[in-house]
Amino acid sequence: MKHLLKMLDLSKEEIFDILNLADKLKTENKNKIEHHILKGKTLGMIFQKSSTRTRVSFEVGMYQLGGSALFLSSNDLQIGRGEPVQDTARVLSRYLDGIMIRTFAQKEVEDLAKYGSIPIINGLTDFAHPCQVLADLMTIREFKGKFDGLKMCFIGCGNNMANSLIVGGLKVGMKVSIACPKDYQPDGEVIEFTKEYKDKFFMTENIMEAAKDSDVLFTDVWASMGQEKEAEKRKEIFKGYQIDDKVMAIAKPKAIVQHCLPAHREEEITEKVFEEHANEIFEEAENRLHVQKAIMVKLMS
Repeated sequence: MKHLLKMLDLSKEEIFDILNLADKLKTENKNKIEHHILKGKTLGMIFQKSSTRTRVSFEVGMYQLGGSALFLSSNDLQIGRGEPVQDTARVLSRYLDGIMIRTFAQKEVEDLAKYGSIPIINGLTDFAHPCQVLADLMTIREFKGKFDGLKMCFIGCGNNMANSLIVGGLKVGMKVSIACPKDYQPDGEVIEFTKEYKDKFFMTENIMEAAKDSDVLFTDVWASMGQEKEAEKRKEIFKGYQIDDKVMAIAKPKAIVQHCLPAHREEEITEKVFEEHANEIFEEAENRLHVQKAIMVKLMS
């Protein structure tokens, strides 16, 4: 593993290696055991999309690993003024030990990896959100103790979260169902990937069909960053694509709920369900820190 660009690139073994290391680092963190594995290393963090969890977790993670992190807003870089990605990649490769980028186009992340000579981590693109999904998988295993035999359900837009959850869930052995409107399905590359798992993947417009007997329920905001102008239109299209008491009633009795945050209560999830499952959701948020530390150790140590 040279980079983390998307879940499609990872093997099942690589996913488990990251999760196992994340578990170890989390335990050490809880026990106040220092692990300065990346002492003297520097991570550059390029943000073309704003963030709370991504920025804080990567900065804190690098500090706990003994290294340092630089916040690089696109407003402060020449890349934001038209410098080609390939030039930025080659320059930053001479200063840094790794780059995390949170941006719009997947191609930009792929080009950084192509032209740079240091590890590239996808902090989020419109296509993929691998760091979040690895944290999600870590959380599922913490609460359920396994992946085999579990059913994961995603309700909402077939966006970067859906794309990455489908791939990650299937690769670790779960059944995956998704409920989304017809014109808001996951990316074609992901749908093509699911053909290898015909008996384990199910997509429908009916949220009750998707949620039935689920062990884990996921959702995300109806309008992601960059889609603000579509927000009102999407509210109408996604009306009903919500995790509520009716959905929870047809899931397994001990089903857990996950949300990558921020959450729009009473849209994609009710206040009641969110608060009843807040412990699981915020454990998921915390695990961003531990899984990203594991990713950085795997790539940069």
